[in-house]
Amino acid sequence: MVYDVFAETTNELIGLCTARSDAAADPAERDSWWQRALAVRDLRSSVPAQARQALLEHIAAWKAGIETLNAP
Repeated sequence: MVYDVFAETTNELIGLCTARSDAAADPAERDSWWQRALAVRDLRSSVPAQARQALLEHIAAWKAGIETLNAP
């Protein structure tokens, strides 16, 4: 269950970063958002599914990032 929340949170953050990358008019900003999406993807792959505490820490951090990106 924790891994499922981890995966969904990761997917949501990657989606937000990708959307910002797609919407960016400036190539440097576009690349910055794209690199952030790739970094989250790579980090997702490096966290073992059995590492409950690490999963929970990433979920908390990524939810905070999602809230920041969704803030008006």
